[in-house]
Amino acid sequence: MTEAHEPSAKEIRLVIAASSAGTVFEWYDFFIYGTLAAFVSQAFFPADNATFSLLLTWAGFAIGFGFRPLGAVLFGYLGDRLGRKYTFLVTVTLMGIATAGVGFVPSVETIGYAAPVLVILLRIAQGLALGGEYGGAAIYVAEHAPAGKRGFYTSFIQASVVGGFILSLLVVLGCRFLIPADAFAAWGWRLPFLISIVLLAVSLWMRLKLNESPVFRAMKEAGEMSHNPFVESFTYPGNRKRIVVALFGVACGLTIVFYTAFFSTLSFLKGPMRVEDTAAELIVGLGSLAAIGFMIWFGSLSDRIGRKKPIIWGYVASIVLLFPLFWGLGELANPGLAQTTREAPITVSGPDCRYDPLADAQASECGQLMGLLTDQSYPYDVAAGDSLAVTVGSLAVPLVDEPGNAANREALTTALVAAGYSAEKQVPPAANIVGILVLLAVFGALSGATYGPVAAVLTEMFPAKVRYSSMSIPYHIGTGYFGGFLPLIAGYIVASTGDIYSGQWYAFICLVLALVVGWWGLKDGPPRDFADDHA
Repeated sequence: MTEAHEPSAKEIRLVIAASSAGTVFEWYDFFIYGTLAAFVSQAFFPADNATFSLLLTWAGFAIGFGFRPLGAVLFGYLGDRLGRKYTFLVTVTLMGIATAGVGFVPSVETIGYAAPVLVILLRIAQGLALGGEYGGAAIYVAEHAPAGKRGFYTSFIQASVVGGFILSLLVVLGCRFLIPADAFAAWGWRLPFLISIVLLAVSLWMRLKLNESPVFRAMKEAGEMSHNPFVESFTYPGNRKRIVVALFGVACGLTIVFYTAFFSTLSFLKGPMRVEDTAAELIVGLGSLAAIGFMIWFGSLSDRIGRKKPIIWGYVASIVLLFPLFWGLGELANPGLAQTTREAPITVSGPDCRYDPLADAQASECGQLMGLLTDQSYPYDVAAGDSLAVTVGSLAVPLVDEPGNAANREALTTALVAAGYSAEKQVPPAANIVGILVLLAVFGALSGATYGPVAAVLTEMFPAKVRYSSMSIPYHIGTGYFGGFLPLIAGYIVASTGDIYSGQWYAFICLVLALVVGWWGLKDGPPRDFADDHA
């Protein structure tokens, strides 16, 4: 097998710039749905139960991730058979068209249930495209790079994913600034989706300048192409273990840290902490900048100390710091709410005190009161009791025993306001914003450690003839299902328990799994060349 050559400085700059720019644009397209989740919910997934409506929106978000493995199979096959360059030209085109399409879909009020169906179909197209994009871009850069710089060069691909998230926030903030609030809520939120057409044109222009990767050219000239990359990914000697490690030890962990660091923190600030939307987006956008530097630094560090150490360090630190970081965000983002929650905790008790986040309406009066608290993101505890009762601090809320009576909900709202609970959006004090940025920088460091070296470790893990398929399939199953369903699962846990921090248990468990498998399966020691071992 011919080794990846040492590229010229000019060549590697073009390779990194074009691959990274395309990755930024593709992830912008994917993230814009999550960034504008509240508006997507109102337009395409309305329901009487606000929590159910938002969960439907996150389900649409998860569906796109759910189809990423199928995209990995399809485009992985093409990438191993036809080449890296042309495959990721197709993926970026499909992504751009699908994203712009969301901006053109009429609301459910105009075309009925056809609206959410169309949005889901476009999310499926996005998922298929992204399933082929990451592997192509990462492999393309890695196969241009020498082993001693592969972590550094490919870390720009990892950092580009953060760039896509930041770009989505910047475009949304720019549209908010230029368009009045009412107009933005009515139609302006569609513009960020439509802008993807411009980004698609730029990405295609840059990628058309690229040549095929030297490793693929050499493999093709030597007649070492795979006849069926999908089948051979599971039959190549040693590949089954590598796929298990890549799935549970790499993709599962990195995606949990990444989506917790960016999406969960943003949702937490805008939801339970009631930080004003624009302020929350600016804070998280600024905090995310640190992650770009950390990803490049950890990618470069992995060239010197090996790929395994930074990833395992990141998992251990994430497990230890996950809950403390969110507790810190809670204290800093809305100190008044944090104090009120401590001084006047909410307790609901009574018969049939069950809340179903997926129900359009709750069956019991207790469930309806729990739904009111959940919709407003107020934390509460549930206690056993023979009759319906709600306490806010030491105050018993006066309730009447008439199921469905709106007087109970009004009495609860009055008691919450009297205790100091406020549903109003607010901006944290300046000093607190600085503290939040520090905590977000820590999240960025954790994501950098677990994500920065990943393109290098995955490309080095698999043989060249089936590298596109073997790398993409476990990566996108892991990121698609463990990460893509994180907002939905975490949101369901929070809604079911009344504890605004309980959703992080899903991330905690996944990180423990990733740590165990990664510790067992990832190879330690210095980076190896593609010509070594099974390459």
